[in-house]
Amino acid sequence: MHVHDILAAAPLGRNSATPLFRQLYAHMKAAILDGRIGAGVRLPATRTLCGLLDVSRQTVLAAYEQLMAEGYLEGTVGKGTFVSASLPAAARAGDGLAATMVRPLSARGERIAGGMARVLHHAGPLRAFRPSMPGLDLFPFDVWRRLEARHWRHSTGNLGYGPGAGYAPLRELLCAYLKASRGVQCTPDQIVITSGSQQALYLLAQLLLAPDEAMWIESPGYQGAVAPFAVAGARVCPVPVDAEGMDVAYAAARFPDAKLAFVTPSHQLPLGVTMSLRRRLDLLRWAEANRAWIVEDDYDSEYRHTGPPLASLQSMDRAGCVIYVGTLSKVLFPALRLGYVVAPPALAEALARAKAVVDRHSPIVPQATLADFIAGGHFARHIRRTRDAYGVHFTGNLDEETVARRAGELGVDVRTLGYYTNAAAGPDCAVAPGLLLGFAPFAPDVLRAGVADLARAIERSTR
Repeated sequence: MHVHDILAAAPLGRNSATPLFRQLYAHMKAAILDGRIGAGVRLPATRTLCGLLDVSRQTVLAAYEQLMAEGYLEGTVGKGTFVSASLPAAARAGDGLAATMVRPLSARGERIAGGMARVLHHAGPLRAFRPSMPGLDLFPFDVWRRLEARHWRHSTGNLGYGPGAGYAPLRELLCAYLKASRGVQCTPDQIVITSGSQQALYLLAQLLLAPDEAMWIESPGYQGAVAPFAVAGARVCPVPVDAEGMDVAYAAARFPDAKLAFVTPSHQLPLGVTMSLRRRLDLLRWAEANRAWIVEDDYDSEYRHTGPPLASLQSMDRAGCVIYVGTLSKVLFPALRLGYVVAPPALAEALARAKAVVDRHSPIVPQATLADFIAGGHFARHIRRTRDAYGVHFTGNLDEETVARRAGELGVDVRTLGYYTNAAAGPDCAVAPGLLLGFAPFAPDVLRAGVADLARAIERSTR
């Protein structure tokens, strides 16, 4: 096709919000990149093209000038305007530039891109009994908005770059809170604020494990924790969980060379058990003897239903081998994307530097707002208000996959216990069929309707 015909066919929208010169520029740029207008081709004079397109000469001049500024066109007064001869050979007609740019991912890239493939991400409206969601109707958003607005009005000093470890006043307040509520032994300098616990696990996996080094992980367990360690190239070793928590003796016998153990000792996900004192001591002794790390994920310890929250595993550590990871997604709301790590001093410094590589630091205004939220007593009041509202498990002899599928068809979201079993786990990690139900975000009438729908799904699956 002749260049005049190609340019005359430009689809210019006269009523579009995009200026005409930008539309013409985009059309010409696409034609050059996909080879319809080749390198060195002379373009029509501006007066000629404005006549072809029925636009002002200024529109054509502006489009030509933009293309010249970006290197697509070249020319001088009196000699005409040409497609730059220095452009690389154009793609064959019909082949888009995007197609020529496709390259295979590296092995690491493949692991990263596929790391969360097994992790369920529910889309659409919130439905009973979707787990892992807090009760947003109980959160004092009016208080949060007021505190945040005050920072936007007066926090010009906090709008530059900050330390990778996070906002210092928040780290000080978290240190005091964790000491009082969880017995965590630390200083503010040992705390690093992260973008949720997921980023914390990713950074720790990259820092602590070399490719093919072994690490223990509970099975069934939190599937989001598997991905960071697999992405790091670690050898993920599933360990069964019983009424006392992770089976440390099993892990030590079968995977004696492990360099790290990931555990949820206060409230195991999904079985809900608490790691016994005997197992805790066994795990600490193993880590000290083998110079290994323990990552303690304390994702929702505030919501223990029988008695006060238990002391953390970190509080029992005398060898500096426990790294304590917490998140505010379950206590406040997931979109906040704030978590934290309490690490031994030398590791905390390295972790803060690694955090700076990934995203420099977490957003400062939300951190400052949270600091005020804690300092004003709102955090403690919110936990007291929500403690009775969170968490439930249902297990039994049923065809969990069929029940879950039929429940979904009836408008109910449930998660099977089988979902939490590690893909590499053997028969030793098998669990009885069951369902994990969440009820924190739902009003009583929604729960009653959900129970009725779930009952119908169970009845249909057992016929």
